[in-house]
Amino acid sequence: MNTDLVSTVASDEAERKSPNEAGVWRLGGQAVNRIGFGTKRLGSSPEQAIELLRQAVALGVDHLDTAGFYPSVGRAGEQHGFDSLEWANDAVRRALAPYSGELTIATKVGPTEHGLARPDQLRALVEHDLRQLGLETLDLVYLRQTGLDSVAEHYGVLAELQTAGLIKHLGLSNVRLEHLAQAQEIAPVVAVQNRYGVGFGRVNDTMLEVCGTQGIAFVPFFAVTATGREQGGVAHSDPVATIARAHDATPAQIRIAWTLAKGPHVLAIPGTGNPIHLAENIAAGRIHLTPADLATLDAIPSD
Repeated sequence: MNTDLVSTVASDEAERKSPNEAGVWRLGGQAVNRIGFGTKRLGSSPEQAIELLRQAVALGVDHLDTAGFYPSVGRAGEQHGFDSLEWANDAVRRALAPYSGELTIATKVGPTEHGLARPDQLRALVEHDLRQLGLETLDLVYLRQTGLDSVAEHYGVLAELQTAGLIKHLGLSNVRLEHLAQAQEIAPVVAVQNRYGVGFGRVNDTMLEVCGTQGIAFVPFFAVTATGREQGGVAHSDPVATIARAHDATPAQIRIAWTLAKGPHVLAIPGTGNPIHLAENIAAGRIHLTPADLATLDAIPSD
C-alpha cells in the first residue's frame, strides 16, 4: 500500500468525520465516504427513486454510481430493456440537481443495445450522460469493457475527452490486470470496478491488491448479490447468516463490512430500492468483524 496515500486518507478522516462511519477515501480529487450508493435498483417509480436518492444523501452518501445504460426496475422486479435507458440518470438529476460540491457522481460508458460501443461512439455516450445528469463535466467515467484484448483505443478516446474538459477522472470496469496496465500508459486510472464479494469473484483478489498498491480505488459490484448478480437480493450463505446473528446485523451488512475490511481503498456501492435497506447498508460501516469472522468469510469457496 502506498504509505503517502494512506497518510492523506488518515488526514482526511481526522478533518472530516464520515457520516456513515466507514471512513473516507480520495476518489480522484475528492474525499468520499467509503459507503456510497449504486443506482441500478432505485425502485418501482421515479418518485420513489427521487425520495430514496435524497434519503441517501441525507444519510451521508456523497458517492453515487450510475450509468446511462441502467434499465429501470418495474413493480414486479422485472428489468426493462433499452427503451428505459435514461431512467436512473434522470432520477439523479431530478432528485439532487443543482448538486452539492461534496457529491461525486461516477458513471460508466461502453455497453449499448448492440454490444460494446466502438471508440468513435464513446463521445456521444459521454455527452448523453452530461445531458441526462445536467452536468458540464462528469466527475468520474468508467470504461465498462467486454471482450477486448486491449482497452487502449477505447480508453484513449476517454482520455481525449478528459483533456477536453468533459471528464475529470477516469476508471475501468470489468477488466483484467493487463487492461489496467494498458490504460495507465495513457492516462491515470483512479478507480476499478470488478465483481467481488464473499464467496464471489475472488479471482479479483490480485486486482484488489494491485489497486491498493497503486492508490487506486477498488469498487466491487455484486458485493451483496454475489452469484445472484442481476437478480438482486442478498446471496445466501450459512456462515454469513451465523456471523450476522452474532453481530445483530443483516447478512447484507456483513457482506458490506467484509468488503470494507479488504482495505482502505475499497469502496462499497450497494444499491436498493428499499429505504430501510438503504439505512441498514449505510449502518454497516459501524460493524467491526473479528479476525475469526474474517477468516471464516475468506474461507467460503468462490464461484
